[in-house]
Amino acid sequence: MFTLVAPEGDQGFFSTAEPPLVATADSPPLARMHPPPPTGATPATAGPSAALANVLRDPRIWRRSAVAAAATIDAQPTGIAGLDARLPGGGWPRGALSEILIEQDGLGECSLVLPALAALTRARRRVALVAPPYIPYAPALAGAGIDLAQVVHIDADAGDTHWTAEQCLRAGCCGAVLNWLPRADYRQLRRLQLAAETGGAIGFVFRPLAAASEASPAALRLRITMAADGAPRIDILKCRGRLGDHAQAMRLRA
Repeated sequence: MFTLVAPEGDQGFFSTAEPPLVATADSPPLARMHPPPPTGATPATAGPSAALANVLRDPRIWRRSAVAAAATIDAQPTGIAGLDARLPGGGWPRGALSEILIEQDGLGECSLVLPALAALTRARRRVALVAPPYIPYAPALAGAGIDLAQVVHIDADAGDTHWTAEQCLRAGCCGAVLNWLPRADYRQLRRLQLAAETGGAIGFVFRPLAAASEASPAALRLRITMAADGAPRIDILKCRGRLGDHAQAMRLRA
């Protein structure tokens, strides 16, 4: 939410160079004491202000109009060309939450994020794994190009998982934070989304497929299911910044 506040201490509006006018009984009406505006002057309300235009360009502002200019979204490439082509900014949105809904474990949900994690760690950005359901296999991570020196594995109890992930996202020292949430409500997800915005990190949240019917503040929601041929299928359920017909779900091969 944005609140436009008028600047304080604007001395140009109240001038102290001359004494104030005092109306007397024989004074002309106040409207006659002020000269009319110069011919050809443009009213102040002729168009949107620069401040409002800046607000509307913010990627967090969603505009339904298909003719609206696409906002510039800071994103980290996913490493999958077909998916990058369908995501505004060409990848995982930075400073936002990306929710990955999985039908079952082992459908390639971790492989989906590995290229981005490798790029972040090569840039010496920290990656935090908060309460993963399985012990991370270091040789596989290193084989994917991830610098293990930039990876932090945090064990947290079920009641502390949300708080731990929120602190990592908000700190500003992590390039990405991965969190596994079997159960989460909208308020908890909203706090994670705001923390990601504050810290400028990429927040990955892995949740069961049943959560697809629930409302979510995440900027991006992907669903991974098993296709008829046995290959995983990715559906884009929600993607902030998409306009017009492109808001329909896209299907890709992982």
